[in-house]
Amino acid sequence: MDVLLRVIAYLVVACQIVSCQPASPSTGTAITNVTVIDAVNGIRTNQTVIYDGDKIVSVNPDGASANVAKTIDGSGKYLIPGLWDFHVHLSYDERFTEDMPALFLSYGVTSVRDTGGILRKMLPIVEKMRAPDAIAPRVWFAGPLLDGTLVVYDGESRTEIGVRNATPDEARARIIELKDQGVDFIKIYEMVSPTVFEAMVETAQELDLPIDSHVPLSMRADIAGPRVDSIEHLRNIEFECASNASELYETRLERLNNPGGLSGFELRSSLHDLQRLPAIAAYDEARCDRVIDSLTSTMQVPTLRMTALNQAPPFDKPDWNEALSRIREDARQEWAAMAADLATNPVEAYTKFGEWARFLTGRMHQRGVPIGAGTDTPIFLAIPGYSLHSELEQLVASGLSPLEALSAATLRPAEYFGIEDEIGTVDPGKRADLLLLDANPLSNISNSRQISAVISKGRYLTPAEILSPRGVKTDNSPPR
Repeated sequence: MDVLLRVIAYLVVACQIVSCQPASPSTGTAITNVTVIDAVNGIRTNQTVIYDGDKIVSVNPDGASANVAKTIDGSGKYLIPGLWDFHVHLSYDERFTEDMPALFLSYGVTSVRDTGGILRKMLPIVEKMRAPDAIAPRVWFAGPLLDGTLVVYDGESRTEIGVRNATPDEARARIIELKDQGVDFIKIYEMVSPTVFEAMVETAQELDLPIDSHVPLSMRADIAGPRVDSIEHLRNIEFECASNASELYETRLERLNNPGGLSGFELRSSLHDLQRLPAIAAYDEARCDRVIDSLTSTMQVPTLRMTALNQAPPFDKPDWNEALSRIREDARQEWAAMAADLATNPVEAYTKFGEWARFLTGRMHQRGVPIGAGTDTPIFLAIPGYSLHSELEQLVASGLSPLEALSAATLRPAEYFGIEDEIGTVDPGKRADLLLLDANPLSNISNSRQISAVISKGRYLTPAEILSPRGVKTDNSPPR
């Protein structure tokens, strides 16, 4: 009995000694007393969010015990998932390519989808952005625009980001090659024929590649649209919403025979100029609703910051000049001149199509078509990162709620790639891509611009640190 009592006493003392020892801190970071907002969970107040490396560990009411290496006071702040720009061109203008990753991150864009670039240019860019220590968004890429016998972006009429696919066999071989090169999806462009389009869709589906597209000029929106996973800029849907849609289609087929020998860019532009505004003027509500209803499984990426630029010019915003100062001098001077010209000489066609684009986006949203947020950066005054916030504002102006606009830039892109279990909400087990805001984006979507910090792949960075010419420190989270 004495031996047993001595053993018990020893164990009690040992337990007391162990309980008095400070627990070893983890390597994680806790953001405390923060309001968390995402498209699935809505609003959660007074939360502690813990992430460790590139993973969210827990999301609990504030006050829950947290054994972490660093703590960030989130009082009065709002935590949302990192944003996507779902339509960018990283290789389109080499003046922007090098600076784009940092610019995107500084504005809270932690993921991008590149929707067209020649592989010899794209592969080095993607490799650099995906390097383990890169200060860059996550990137998904399509490779080149897959065009038809004629190529719009052929390197002569316009920047080279497209390639020729004259026959179904050529298209199949091209897509197989792209898959082997590591593309994440494909992009079908406007000059493809119906037979080539069909070959592209079948091959991509066989290879499990998502399909992005414009509606080809040789096809009708309610035929081509349901076969693809996303459509950009609402491109060519207006033709099918017109009361004389069949007549417009027959005219396009005749002109696509190209008796004048126009380039791909010239032919496409001539058809847009000929039919776009007349089609909008001939809008048939019942017909258009039938077209929209055929697209409820096809995400629309309307890029309203571009298509409806006249409705909300970026150069009218108080922070435009500051944003413009972040791009290269030669591009800055060119864009400042372009903005001055657009401010004094607005193009009427842009205004009319912008009104239509906003209307159609709202109509599609009302009828259950998924909407994604993309900008076409760096085309047409789209400052990388900055323009995504303009897109969110335009989506709200077209009828989405602020939370639905945030969904278009967080959850919808994840759903497109089937990775919503990895990214897009603030939940345990998700990637640590987060945006800490100083103001509530649900009270005013413009508050998405009020960025306190960006968490990218588990790294806590302020916008100033991201843009610092001296580079980013390896350990720069606020002290406990």
